[in-house]
Amino acid sequence: MQLKKLSLRARIFVAMIVLVLLASVLIAAVTIYQYNEQAQDYHRERLGRKESNIKESINYTIKETTYPVTTENIPLIFKDEIFEIAAIHRLQINLYDLDGNLLKSSKAQLARRRSQKPLDPNILEKIANTVDHRYVEKNSLNGQVFQSSYSYITDEKFKNLAILNLPYLENDDFFNKELNQFMLRLSYAYIIMILAAIVLAYFISKYITRSLKTIGDKMDEFQLEKRNTKIDIDSASSEIMSLVKSYNGMIEELEASAVKLATSEREQAWREMAKQVAHEIKNPLTPMRLSVQSFQRKFDAKDPDVDQKVKEYSNTLIQQIDTMSSIASAFSNFAKMPAQKSEELNVVKIVKLALDIFNEAYISFESDSTSIIAKFDRTQLIRVVTNLVKNSIQSMPGGSHMPWIKVSVSNKDQQVFISVKDNGSGIDEDTRDMIFEPKFTTKTSGMGLGLAMVKNIVETFDGSITFTSELGKGTEFVVSFPMEQSSQ
Repeated sequence: MQLKKLSLRARIFVAMIVLVLLASVLIAAVTIYQYNEQAQDYHRERLGRKESNIKESINYTIKETTYPVTTENIPLIFKDEIFEIAAIHRLQINLYDLDGNLLKSSKAQLARRRSQKPLDPNILEKIANTVDHRYVEKNSLNGQVFQSSYSYITDEKFKNLAILNLPYLENDDFFNKELNQFMLRLSYAYIIMILAAIVLAYFISKYITRSLKTIGDKMDEFQLEKRNTKIDIDSASSEIMSLVKSYNGMIEELEASAVKLATSEREQAWREMAKQVAHEIKNPLTPMRLSVQSFQRKFDAKDPDVDQKVKEYSNTLIQQIDTMSSIASAFSNFAKMPAQKSEELNVVKIVKLALDIFNEAYISFESDSTSIIAKFDRTQLIRVVTNLVKNSIQSMPGGSHMPWIKVSVSNKDQQVFISVKDNGSGIDEDTRDMIFEPKFTTKTSGMGLGLAMVKNIVETFDGSITFTSELGKGTEFVVSFPMEQSSQ
């Protein structure tokens, strides 16, 4: 589950639990680190103390010996004393000459093997080059950590006699036991803290989100078309109260704006419709006025062709009156929603029937099958096809252009598809977004209601209309609707 999909309450809950867990892990890590550092400091200091005490014993032995104090006499000087010193301090002691060869060891096996491999030259170099002439090497073997300290043994005149080597095993059993006990106690505390954090996070997240849930519920109930109630919350935080105040202020502003907008939209709609109707009616009125004026000037009852002229004048007036009638019918048809008769019809047959009214030879028709049965209104389907074909015919440029319009019907996945494709002038980018808007047209005549009416009809029958176009090459409109309409 992604964090972005969680609710605010769940995020607060998860954040608090994660915070406690991270704090627990951090404390445990710091504790372990501290114990390890403490153990390292203990071993380092203990080895230093052991080395200092052993050196005091060695110096005392050198001071009391009867042998000449030289490097060659070290095995004789410490013949038995080295074992006593090692036993007292419970630490193995190895003595090397200044070239790194073993002289004497408190370990019996090493004492017998005098031909042991000498010290690494790097160790000799580090002892010689350090300020305190001391070097500590750390190694691991079989999971155990060993420290080996190397330092010089000097005579009374501080002349270097030999190299003292003290192998030291870091025994962390005591520290590990204490660490395990402490971590066990700490784990109990962690469990109690996590349980307390879960309970606390639950109530805190519930308290924080309670007011937000109230606001969210009110927002879900919000609707523009009805009166919305304001939010009333007691004892909320200042941030929540600020949000509530903003929401209530928005409600008041929206109510006032909704009244103004509704009034303005109604007035604007009537103005636009009145302007459109007036514009369309003026178009036929102008030639009617000119015809009447011409008839008044030229009418002569004695003219032998008076009957013919009266007939031509009457035909002109009738033609303009029919135009005005078609304008009124177009606005009337656009204003009312198409009736959903949901007749069961053969779409292929109806589309062919709609194409019969066109005489253009460049209009062709094709279909995947001879019968595609679907539920649609017969009259409205004819209106859709004729409007799309008329739109394609009107988009054809003149001149030597060879026009063609291809109408096809197909079905797939319980959907019917009607395509009207042409090689007309196409639709430019600037007008594509407005092509289905009422009153929009790029033609010099007509009212711009054809495509808007088609879209209205198709969407009423749960369908859709789309188009693709390339300027100068043509356009294709595709109407799709289900074979069975959903119940309304």
